[in-house]
Amino acid sequence: MIIIMIVLFYFLLIRPQKKQRQQQEARVAALVKGDKVVTIGGMHGIVHHVSKETVTLKLSEGVFVPFNKVAIASTASKSEKLEKKGEPESKPEGKETEK
Repeated sequence: MIIIMIVLFYFLLIRPQKKQRQQQEARVAALVKGDKVVTIGGMHGIVHHVSKETVTLKLSEGVFVPFNKVAIASTASKSEKLEKKGEPESKPEGKETEK
């Protein structure tokens, strides 16, 4: 019974967290200049420079802030941005006015 609980614990908790951590590490390792990122503190910026352990983000015109790579929470690469630009914008559904 204890062995079954340990196996369930592994498949329900440890394995999914390990996969998420590996995916996050892969996203951070693949950062390039121009990628949009969000830090764990909620700062939105564009990658300006990537070094071995830090990433310099451009937060606004003339404002560059260095962050450790582990502080990057989520990323959106250039290719994802280009794919989104190619998609037609959906019109908000609601009342249409007739003239």
